[in-house]
Amino acid sequence: MATITKRGQSWFAQVRRKGFTPLHKSFPSKTGAQAWARLQESRMDSGAASKASQSVGRITLSELVDRYIEQVSPRKRGCDAEIARLRKMQRSALFDLSLTSLHPQAIASFRDERLARVKPGTVRRELALLRHIIETARRDWGIRIGENPARLVSLPIADDQRERRLEPGEFERLSVALASMRNTQVKTAFLLAIETGLRRGELLAIEWRYIDLERRTAHIPVTKTGVARTIPLTGGAVQILTGLERRGGKIFTMTGNALRLAWERLRTKAGIRDLRFHDLRHEAISRYCELGLSIPEVAAISGHRDPRMLLRYTHIRAESLAARMHQFAIEGEKISTAKFQ
Repeated sequence: MATITKRGQSWFAQVRRKGFTPLHKSFPSKTGAQAWARLQESRMDSGAASKASQSVGRITLSELVDRYIEQVSPRKRGCDAEIARLRKMQRSALFDLSLTSLHPQAIASFRDERLARVKPGTVRRELALLRHIIETARRDWGIRIGENPARLVSLPIADDQRERRLEPGEFERLSVALASMRNTQVKTAFLLAIETGLRRGELLAIEWRYIDLERRTAHIPVTKTGVARTIPLTGGAVQILTGLERRGGKIFTMTGNALRLAWERLRTKAGIRDLRFHDLRHEAISRYCELGLSIPEVAAISGHRDPRMLLRYTHIRAESLAARMHQFAIEGEKISTAKFQ
């Protein structure tokens, strides 16, 4: 039943009905409050309103996940990957529990079960997602859950930092394997990834309209961090792009999954086991640092907003540092000698 009351200069509308979350809102006029109240009652009558306040004991964690997939996941970039992750998580017995039975010990058991199968970094991401699902139910859906039990479970330590770069001879082996592949876009993606340091998704989303070969720049409007950036193009990148046929729209017509599968076939042909496509980003960023670019300059290209994360991607080879130090020593010696001439 709806009640409309005057509060100061505003009109306060409240709709309460058994089985539904109580709703309330303030309006500058009584007419507006009445119209809103009628709309909410109509939605309850038609079943369009969510019965979020139903007994928590009847709601399972799996049902929360289903609602999250329907209402929240589609608003995110990487929606498909998140949904696939959640569907895998739902296979665990944890998600058959009702919310009243969902306690930290059960979630901790899920954590330990997953740690026996996957890496700690994966488990951390799954638990973070679980925390957000429960928090969304508490705050946005009006489901009466006490303290978020997922927040009371300690996260595993993830020591999954990679230092993988192209080893001597691997570029050549990959080039030979690429020559036998019918899809030429794989070669283009491989070379541009090394020249630009772009993530796979950023690379595949590039459109010709954002490429300026005269200024040697590429604008990246859609990024992982949500902050657009414009990157400089190396001579190698300009040469690659100049040799491509402009057909309008995107440079690549491949999907992310198609590139992933093609990369796995390429790696097998080249006889290289432990090299991910994302490792090419490590290679590119490390090369920028070896060229002598500063951390802010490299961050402007890579899109890292946290210098600590950037350092995780930077793996400068000792021989490169030794060569630069030797060059500095030679130049310093020339300067010193010139002072006494």
